[in-house]
Amino acid sequence: MTVRKKLLGEWRGRLTKVAMPVPERNTAVLAELKSLRERVPRLTGSVVASSDGLLIEHDLPPHIEPAGMAAMAAAQLSLSYRLATTAHGGGFNEVVVLGTEGQVVIYAAGYTSLTVLAGPEVNVGRLHLESRPAARAIAEYLAAAHPHQETE
Repeated sequence: MTVRKKLLGEWRGRLTKVAMPVPERNTAVLAELKSLRERVPRLTGSVVASSDGLLIEHDLPPHIEPAGMAAMAAAQLSLSYRLATTAHGGGFNEVVVLGTEGQVVIYAAGYTSLTVLAGPEVNVGRLHLESRPAARAIAEYLAAAHPHQETE
């Protein structure tokens, strides 16, 4: 009887396991994120997310969950875009969240967003100087890779 239960358990286990494909890394975007980290001292990580919160690529420290960060960044981007268009009727470029232990900056990057995490001692001017062109470059990489997507 125990052999029978064991075989039944193994058989059920095979049926319930679902193979999840691992998404391919976007090497051009990842290279841009790593380069950004090298150029900006006190940068702790970055993530690129679609406007609906799906993770595209990241260069985050191990203690930050990339998919969760992508979802939160997309939510903040959506709220910021809505606030900017309601208040001024124009488009949206970036939002800065200042915290006691650092800051988060979300840049519009075509149909995606570039979210940059930095420590409290970061040179904000340098951060913007390096991150804005990186966001544009990422938007161009992704637009070339997916020409059917909208760009803003």
